[in-house]
Amino acid sequence: MARVKITETVLRDGHQSIAATRMRLRQMLPVLEAMDELGYNALECWGGATFDTCMRFLDEDPWERLRTIKKHVKKTPLQMLLRGQNILGYRHYADDVVYEFVNRAVDNGIDIIRVFDALNDPRNMEAAIKAAKDTKSVHVQGALVYTISPIHTMESFTKVGQELQDMGVDSVCIKDMSGLLSPYDAYNLIRMLKKHLTVPIELHTHCTCGLGEMTYMKAIEAGVDIIDTALSPFGEITSQPATESMVMALNGSIYDTGIDVDRLWPIVDHFKNVRKELADEFKLTMPSQINPAVRKYQIPGGMLTNLYNQLKAQGAEDRFDEVLAEMPNVRRDLGYPPLVTPTSQITGSAAALNVLYGRYKIVTNEVRDIVRGKYGRVPGTIDEEFRKMCIGDEPVITHRPADDLAPELEEAKKALANEGFPNASMEDVLSYTLFPEVALPFFLKRDGRQ
Repeated sequence: MARVKITETVLRDGHQSIAATRMRLRQMLPVLEAMDELGYNALECWGGATFDTCMRFLDEDPWERLRTIKKHVKKTPLQMLLRGQNILGYRHYADDVVYEFVNRAVDNGIDIIRVFDALNDPRNMEAAIKAAKDTKSVHVQGALVYTISPIHTMESFTKVGQELQDMGVDSVCIKDMSGLLSPYDAYNLIRMLKKHLTVPIELHTHCTCGLGEMTYMKAIEAGVDIIDTALSPFGEITSQPATESMVMALNGSIYDTGIDVDRLWPIVDHFKNVRKELADEFKLTMPSQINPAVRKYQIPGGMLTNLYNQLKAQGAEDRFDEVLAEMPNVRRDLGYPPLVTPTSQITGSAAALNVLYGRYKIVTNEVRDIVRGKYGRVPGTIDEEFRKMCIGDEPVITHRPADDLAPELEEAKKALANEGFPNASMEDVLSYTLFPEVALPFFLKRDGRQ
């Protein structure tokens, strides 16, 4: 039986992609028990951008959210997304923070941890994978970030997949965050991975370019084990293909998901109302159409909007097309990094500065850090002349970047004690370590001190 399993993303990536991660815990609670009965492979409900938005915009404790979901979901594994050495933030954190975070996530209810790195550098996933393996209880999934460039090939992706399998992951996910993967490329990539790997393969895509469902169907024919979908109120466009559509498409075939579509409709109705509530409360403009040009520029959908707004703020929106055309040039100069947080923001800013002020008249510290090797090993090569222009004769880091980081947790505990929280829980210490400027006001408010 070639039954395909489904990971439901409505509680995390679905609302992150459609509604800027603004769904509240109370809007999830009414349907959690019903979702738990459906036979999903997993419910993705934590990590990614949910952690800081909980504190920043929703006055919610992300750890409390996880514990509460766990109380209501007894049968279905809970899944999170972890940015390797970046954990859930935007810089590398020391190994002691990575280890403690993974342990706390598992203790608070996580069953599956999906680990990825923006550069597909397995060294940046090493500590998180080892920490997860050491818990002896959590399923650890290594992700390879999908992108298109002259140097990204079926072979190069398979090599990363093999390295992840050698590191002991329990499954491998192809993470196609921009919806760039075309149906036949998906077929060929999964066939190749299946030939060289023994662990299950999961595929995560977005419908940004309009390819999502077609890509899933070819991936399924090639033998993919699990697909990520989102219930339709938070599916499609910049999110994952709709759960109901994929369940119906596979119904009665050898790939039948085993999910009863009739049990989905009441849950779908609930999330339709949630979508309306979020649009009204946060005055959100939700994405309304696909953008096939994203595949041409290889830029995540959300970043197109950000770039446009940044240029508009400087009265330069008429130069938007020039900036888009400059993006591939910057990406080539930086060794073809996949465009996902934080490399997408770094590349976008550099392209905008090049167009507005002349090529590399202004070089940001982040660009210098990529060239230095501070983010890890870039997939391609960086031209020596360009490197010299950015960092002169500075040495390039060739070891695992996190080896240079001193332990951070004790310092964070002291800093938090100095702010008036001497008996903070380890969860609070971790929240503060990752997002000090967001966590502190949140703690003060939560504890009724302001």
